[in-house]
Amino acid sequence: MLFTDRADAGQRLAEALRPMAKDDPVVLGLPRGGVPVAFHVARELGAALDVIVVRKLGVPYHPELAFGALGEGGVRVINDDVVRRGGVSATDIASVERAEEAELRRRAQAFRGDRPRIPLAGRTVIVVDDGIATGATALAACEVARAQGAARVVLAVPVGPPDAAARLGGQVDELVCLSTPYGFSAVGEWYRDFGQTPDEEVVALLVRATAASRTAPAAAVEVRVEAGGVTLPGELTEAGDGGALVVFAHGSGSSRHSPRNRSVATALNRAGLGTLLFDLLTPAEEADRANVFDIETLAGRLVDAAAWVQRRTPVPVGVFGASTGAAAALRAAAAVGTERGSGIGAVVSRGGRPDLAGDCLGDVRAPTLLIVGGDDTQVLELNRQAQAHLRCENRLDVVAGATHLFEEPGALDAVAGLAQEWFLRHLGARSV
Repeated sequence: MLFTDRADAGQRLAEALRPMAKDDPVVLGLPRGGVPVAFHVARELGAALDVIVVRKLGVPYHPELAFGALGEGGVRVINDDVVRRGGVSATDIASVERAEEAELRRRAQAFRGDRPRIPLAGRTVIVVDDGIATGATALAACEVARAQGAARVVLAVPVGPPDAAARLGGQVDELVCLSTPYGFSAVGEWYRDFGQTPDEEVVALLVRATAASRTAPAAAVEVRVEAGGVTLPGELTEAGDGGALVVFAHGSGSSRHSPRNRSVATALNRAGLGTLLFDLLTPAEEADRANVFDIETLAGRLVDAAAWVQRRTPVPVGVFGASTGAAAALRAAAAVGTERGSGIGAVVSRGGRPDLAGDCLGDVRAPTLLIVGGDDTQVLELNRQAQAHLRCENRLDVVAGATHLFEEPGALDAVAGLAQEWFLRHLGARSV
């Protein structure tokens, strides 16, 4: 498994960790490279983010061999077996501890500043790094988290060698490692972009996470949506200060578990917008690929889902469509108009196929934003052709350097920012 960069690794890791969101975990990133991965994990799970600053205590004549670790809050973990076998004296221990404690304080101050450390007592803690080689530092961090009172410690990494993963898996409550390739030699070889993470980036990500946590969205609840004569599973996050809700229309056989749509949904939630992610097709229907392109059926279910949401929560509703889901969103918007209580107030398409909406494009009244990757040339041309048929307020935004799935660094964040601005402008400003 090859990762584009640390952001991509974090998003993929978050999908594997998603069931833990219900435990209200604390995500701890190992600085420096683990923090960008942890940032995206925390954002996707709606969890608190902090750094875990640890210093390994190395045997004086063999510094790579750790006899213990230091953590913030006076935490001290000593491996008595290594001390005994290595002949480490009390004087040696005290000397190494003094030097490492000073460095621990310096690094903690540099990364966190004046912000207090998040208490771990009784919490589920997810320790995140960008990968493991020997896993010694990651294990030290897990031991420190346990000593700081964590009730459950999960180690989560994108990649590591099979032997290290097997060894670490027996020393934490749970290990989540997405890839354990044979022939592993270094973490960086499993990333297209494995540039160094400067201290400034760590600080900036922690500040962003702290600001976001002050406006944490409501927790998602599992729902059953009655649409088109079938019952479809979904996840609903109620509208917050944004005063509106966005229904997601997945495309190309994707489901409510789409990591890209979930990433955008999390960003909308942070902005106070509610979201509904639900499956447009039943499992039996998904088996027939032709159903993915049955735009009329998908649009009908979107109409029903929008009505279902507005019966439950009387707020303006928009639709975010991806791939064929964008065509369904536009057909649904054309069918119901924009009247509050029954209509669709705004549409955003990500890498969509609005051309598949056909002749109804001219009937769409909802303000429509089309977002396409600059390197997704064929779809970009199809969007330009479809835009020419729209008579509503509309805009085509091109994310430079992005391909169809917006996997490039920062591309999906750009999509989320554009969608957030569009929905808040066209839905959030309305009176509820």
